[in-house]
Order: sequence, then structure tokens, then C-alpha cells
Amino acid sequence: MNKKIIVISGYLASGKSTFALRLSKEIRVPYLIKDTFKTALCSSVPVENREESSRFSTVAFDGMMYVAERFFEAGYPLIIEGNFVPAGVKKTDEAGTIKGLIDRYGYQSLNFHFTGDTKVLHERFTEREKSPERGRANVMFTALSYSDFDRICHNFDGFGVGGEQQIIDTTDFCSVDFERYMKMAQMFIDD
Repeated sequence: MNKKIIVISGYLASGKSTFALRLSKEIRVPYLIKDTFKTALCSSVPVENREESSRFSTVAFDGMMYVAERFFEAGYPLIIEGNFVPAGVKKTDEAGTIKGLIDRYGYQSLNFHFTGDTKVLHERFTEREKSPERGRANVMFTALSYSDFDRICHNFDGFGVGGEQQIIDTTDFCSVDFERYMKMAQMFIDD
């Protein structure tokens, strides 16, 4: 058994999903990404507005936690990624739910929390929203002002589930030593 979970959380457009995919390949641990999970759930269901998209975000989180618990029951390692929030931000206490699973199954966690200059991230986010790869289930449906974007990003600041936490500033991707974090994750899984 390898009761380890890597939790990747943080700001919008900070590179969390890209890192999760790369990390999964590098250390050979399966991943669950909230946005792609949501896209899969909505592949046959039209998402017409922000309210529906938000509702499906909750459904995607619940589905992810169901699958994560199956991994935990079997004692397998897992990577989960998403813009998870602390208690009090949404109706669902995402941090509490994840921490509850970690505690119930005796897992250890390594957390990578992605942040950055929200002005830079807002520009990335605005460009990403135009991309057809984003998928209708994950778009905002209306332009997001910088002040709203900044407020949303800072909602993620208090997220934590215990375990070791690494803060990664991705304002400039070129300045991030991703190899260091890959090695850290590999050592965590192998230990």
C-alpha cells in the first residue's frame, strides 16, 4: 500500500492542470482534475449559463471525491487537482471533505498551492476563456473583471488539508523550478 495523496490547488490560470498532467506522467501516479472531470460529466448535458456551470462544479467535486475514496479504500496513491476552497467560501466544504478522507484512511498529503500576480493570471485567464479547448462546462459565460478575478483567486488562499505545503508562484513560468517539485513529489511517493 502507498497511502499518499498529492493535492494541487490554487489560483485560476496558474498552471495547476498542466502541472498535474506532467506530474502524473513523471511519477506514474493517476490523477483526477476537477475541470476535466466536469467536462466528462457534462459531455451529454448542455451547460447554458454560469449558474448551471457552478452546479456542475459541485457535482464534479462530489464525483471526484467518490472516485478518490475508492483509491483510498484500496491504498493506492493519487493526485487530485482543482480550484479547491476552504470552508465558508462555497456551500460544500471542499477542504474539510478532502481532509476527512485523508484522515479516515490514514493517508499522507503533499500539497502544491499555485499562486501568482493576479494581474498576469487575469490576462492568461482571459485568453484561455477564448480557447475552444476550455469546454463549455468550464467557461464563465461573461467577461470576468480584474477585481472579480482577484477576489475569486484570493478565496483559495486559506485552502489546506494538512501535510506539507509548497507555495508555487507561477507569475513567470520560466522562473519556476518545476523539476525540483517533480523530484519532491517523487521522493514523497517513494518514501
